[in-house]
Amino acid sequence: MSAAASDFTGSGYTTHIPEKSNMRWVVCGLLFLATTINYMDRSVFSLIEPALHHLPFLGWNFNADYAHQAVFNDHFSTILACFQVAYGIGFLIAGRLVDKLGTKVGYAVAIAIWACSSMGHALVGSVIGFCIARICLGLGESGNFPAAIKAVTEWFPNDERALATGIFNSGTNAASLVAPWLIPIVTIKYGWHAAFLTTGSMGMLWLILWLLFPYNKLRRGATETQARLAPVIKPTGSLYGQVLRQRGTWAFAIAKGLTDPIWWFYLFFLPKYFHETYNLDLKHLGLPIIIIYTFSSVGSILGGNLSGMRMRSGHSVNSGRKFAMLVCALIALPVVGVPYMHTLFGLNWWPAVGLLSLAAAAHQGWSANIFSTPTDMFPSTAVSTVVGIGGAAGAASGAIFTKFTGWVWSSHPFLIFLLASLSYVTALLIFQLMVPRLGAPSEPDMPITVP
Repeated sequence: MSAAASDFTGSGYTTHIPEKSNMRWVVCGLLFLATTINYMDRSVFSLIEPALHHLPFLGWNFNADYAHQAVFNDHFSTILACFQVAYGIGFLIAGRLVDKLGTKVGYAVAIAIWACSSMGHALVGSVIGFCIARICLGLGESGNFPAAIKAVTEWFPNDERALATGIFNSGTNAASLVAPWLIPIVTIKYGWHAAFLTTGSMGMLWLILWLLFPYNKLRRGATETQARLAPVIKPTGSLYGQVLRQRGTWAFAIAKGLTDPIWWFYLFFLPKYFHETYNLDLKHLGLPIIIIYTFSSVGSILGGNLSGMRMRSGHSVNSGRKFAMLVCALIALPVVGVPYMHTLFGLNWWPAVGLLSLAAAAHQGWSANIFSTPTDMFPSTAVSTVVGIGGAAGAASGAIFTKFTGWVWSSHPFLIFLLASLSYVTALLIFQLMVPRLGAPSEPDMPITVP
């Protein structure tokens, strides 16, 4: 009897649909919506940055130019870093919680926390208040990727996981398309408080959809690949202790630690970059941001599909994943030229947008594949925990990089973009040294036979 027609005692599986039912794409759609809302919530603070100049407690000096706003820049980067630190700590908790509670319950808890926290920003009136709100938001949002990657593992075969991850992860880009249009309109018309209330309420609506969806009743069964990976984690002993002894965990964490900060930089500082370098205000920031994230959406899906195409053409999991990651790493290299675009082309921001579009697309293609590597190394019972550890590493290094960016933003922008250019190649080299062979044997990821 196949797993697609069996009930698994104690496993939470009660599948009654074909192994490749189109229902898996409904799940992918829900993951996409959750990720979109997740990134809209976290991007609000950066998008309303010009409106924050009028809050006295943030310290903007109207008698100085943009290059001499040390107090504001310090407060701004500190508030952003609070989110990232909490996000990293939350990953360590959320990953294990999702593995323990299951995807449906764990995801529901996470989005309930981050939606309430997002709306809570509207109640604060001090730097400390914003820091507390960002900490709560970070703790809640840390549950998104561990839950989403676990859901992909439970619903998709091996050669489709990077594509599914690329699709739901493109929600980060969809957020960056919608938010630069929606948030300024809401802010200009109703004030900055309304911006947080708008995105937070979207999370509550998604939570209702998620709770209504019969996730555990319809999800797919275990697969042969997952069965082969099962011995990696023993049923007894500390799960954290076991995964921390695996080289794959550290390879994933280092790769996330080197590359996640670059996406944080794009997310938090691109609106500021275009505002200060090209004099674009709230009404005109939307177009360059939308163009960049449109390209990043394409990169997310194409990069995710690239590894699957290579596997389906006869290459191994190792070859498929790493080839796609190498292509993305090389495409990211030209972003080092961004600081020179203003000097070469004046107020024409199109050349900078072109380089940043390539870089953003490369990052998202890379992300779709690096997020899939835990599913190639660990059974689904440990995937969220490993993703949580990697996410924590990425958030911690992201917080450090955010503070670093705040310190050198005005004086050494080239250094920031140089690091953004080289991070992916460096991460791939380290990953290859630590995990020279990725994935289970290359037989098809088919349902296992249950005695």
